[in-house]
Amino acid sequence: MRWASLASVATAFSLILAKLVAWLFTGSVSVLASLVDSMLDAMASLVNLLAVRYSLKPADEDHQFGHGKAESLAALVQTAFICGSAIFLIFHAIDDLRSRSEIGNEQVGVWVILFSIALTAALVLFQGYVVRHTGSVTIKADALHYRMDLLTNASVLAALVLSWLGYKSMDAWVAIGIALYMLYGVREIVMESFDLLMDRQLPPEQLEEIETLVMSVGGVQGFHELRTRRSGTMPIIQLDLEMDGSMTLEEAHDIAERVMILIKKRFPGADVTIHQDPV
Repeated sequence: MRWASLASVATAFSLILAKLVAWLFTGSVSVLASLVDSMLDAMASLVNLLAVRYSLKPADEDHQFGHGKAESLAALVQTAFICGSAIFLIFHAIDDLRSRSEIGNEQVGVWVILFSIALTAALVLFQGYVVRHTGSVTIKADALHYRMDLLTNASVLAALVLSWLGYKSMDAWVAIGIALYMLYGVREIVMESFDLLMDRQLPPEQLEEIETLVMSVGGVQGFHELRTRRSGTMPIIQLDLEMDGSMTLEEAHDIAERVMILIKKRFPGADVTIHQDPV
């Protein structure tokens, strides 16, 4: 997660420099839209870097379930950046349509955007690997930004080519389309962040897996009061285990321990609490 955050920051600042050069040479409002988006990504990536460092801190006396919710707060900060920059782009593009400004040196813009697409694609592949292995919502939100950037850059590339061919107004319309897409993409980040902050339970398929694991252990007669949530990347699972009331405390403890080991094997890093109930 730390390496993914550092790679994101480095990529964002590289793209800012490249797109700034392209905008100064072309004056393209769609290139400006992509530049603003990259500046947004740089700010968001810095927030992510700090949030990941904090969220990975181990639990302490004041935060006994760790610091994982810092990721969700950082993701919400990112959505504020996205909304602000998208609204700015829409107004700037409308002003560009009214003034009927033209762009030049499209070739420079095309080469810069091709470079941006290649660099962004490499980062997205690395972030996807990290998300698959950690489930980090912050890295997932950052990866969503850069997947949006791939479409943004492809749209800018199309706008530059169309402008080169004489369709000048397409530049501003592409910028407006990019801004609207940024606003649309915010929904997923907001919903997932709120789910984590509001302690939404694990997905139904994972609850079914937990039920299967619990009932597969010999001596378990049932269970109830299954409660689950996530704190950052750490699943928190609590349940009441039903066992024969005539068995010894040691036997009941051994059965509960086997259940806990199975759950932790399926959900690495999980915080599991099991209460033993006699039946």
